[in-house]
Amino acid sequence: MRVHLFVTCLVDQMRPETGWAAVELLEKAGCEVVVPAAQTCCGQPAFNSGYRAEALEVARQWLRAFKDAEYIVCPSGSCTSMVKVFYEEIFDKGGEEAALAHKLAGRTWELTQFLVHKLGRTDVGASYPGKVAYHASCHLLRELNERESPKALLGKVRDMELVPLPGNETVCCGFGGTFAVKMPEISEAMMDEKLKAIEAAGADCVVACDGGCLLHIGGGLTRRGAHARAVHIAELLAGRVPPPQPQAGH
Repeated sequence: MRVHLFVTCLVDQMRPETGWAAVELLEKAGCEVVVPAAQTCCGQPAFNSGYRAEALEVARQWLRAFKDAEYIVCPSGSCTSMVKVFYEEIFDKGGEEAALAHKLAGRTWELTQFLVHKLGRTDVGASYPGKVAYHASCHLLRELNERESPKALLGKVRDMELVPLPGNETVCCGFGGTFAVKMPEISEAMMDEKLKAIEAAGADCVVACDGGCLLHIGGGLTRRGAHARAVHIAELLAGRVPPPQPQAGH
């Protein structure tokens, strides 16, 4: 099976280790992974900020880069939802671009959904000797209606304790793309609630399927000097997360 990897801007610029982990998981599952060099942003930042014309131009380049792909896999619920849900809003209905966008939307998968629903895999041979909390990112949960695929994969990780995260499906981390920039005080207050929940869970790691959430949460954890680290679920499943270090006093 030939898979085109939709890398995303945050993975490319901020968390390349997530991209490598996604490639490892897909190749281990028997896929041939292609990374189109012509891919750029999907247009979501401009779209969310109200710059529809600019988002349209970027989205057109995305269509050109992936037009021949049979399967498109993305390690981000947010960027996947942009293609699958919101491209319908920016392309003129009835046109050739809209038809191509609709076709590619049907071929685009978020990484955990692809592993579980398309490939039928939940056990990828992962292990992690620590406590892990799962953060359900808003776009994955609310736009793609995905609750179970990440948990199914985490449930098969050996030696790991999956600890519940209070308010997991009701409390946003506060990132929200440009929201965190435009309304930093509200964003920080929301993040503070999420950080308290992570600490209360006693997690060594908090994992999510979106780089934006992880950058936001990870920065907050670092500033607090917290024990927990924020990692993408692909990194954990690919064995790229070092075991937790003993906490002071333990």
